[in-house]
Amino acid sequence: MVTEVQAYVHFHGAPAKGKILMVASSPSVSQQTGWPIGFWAAELTHPLRVFQEAGYEVELVSTEGGSLMMDGYSNPTDASGYSAHDVISLGYMQQQWFNDMLANTRPLSAVNPADYVAIFLVGGQGPMYTFRGNAALEKLFVAFYESGKPTAAVCHSTTLLLEAKKSDGTLLVAGKTWTGFADAEEEFADQAVGMKIQPYRIETEARKLAGTTFKVAAPFSAYAIQDGNLITGQQQNSGAAAAELVVKAL
Repeated sequence: MVTEVQAYVHFHGAPAKGKILMVASSPSVSQQTGWPIGFWAAELTHPLRVFQEAGYEVELVSTEGGSLMMDGYSNPTDASGYSAHDVISLGYMQQQWFNDMLANTRPLSAVNPADYVAIFLVGGQGPMYTFRGNAALEKLFVAFYESGKPTAAVCHSTTLLLEAKKSDGTLLVAGKTWTGFADAEEEFADQAVGMKIQPYRIETEARKLAGTTFKVAAPFSAYAIQDGNLITGQQQNSGAAAAELVVKAL
């Protein structure tokens, strides 16, 4: 009996299968809480690990370009201990190339979709302000979608889908089943910190849209949905699941 195992890890010298574009929020300030906000660490690092282990190169860009910032609660070294269990993010944070990547991102305006095989939007608190109504990001995301490439968003980055329209003027999510951060999860987060964190709730807004199906699983469970080439993940624990759907689609 012969068993053969072949693995692709880009950093181990295997040829890359292509490049995946990840988009994160540039630093912002929450108008609700006054906190400095950015991207959620696990929603970058867990998908990044899936993509790299599957043999893909990854480029990280941001809404404005320049240096990026993790949401405090998502940093495994944060005093709150909220994400202390996140050893994947902790591991990446020890790598100089990873910190260099965060320190120097290109703006999404500099991106040519033809250079990438898929797009993956990183969530966090920043996207609620920097992704919603962002015409340039909507156009970029729709360009990937309409060219048939895997087009993914997780957690609060799915706010983009509340308004993103295809070139024919219809909502991208029309006729689609998708997910994003759940109202029950917002409730949990609000209770944990003792205040209303977000300016609006994605699930509440999504359920106002006609002709689309927004689904959520149990709070904070790993849950991702693929409908055609649209792939969505519910929250920070769903990044790897969504990334695995992207890899399978490729």
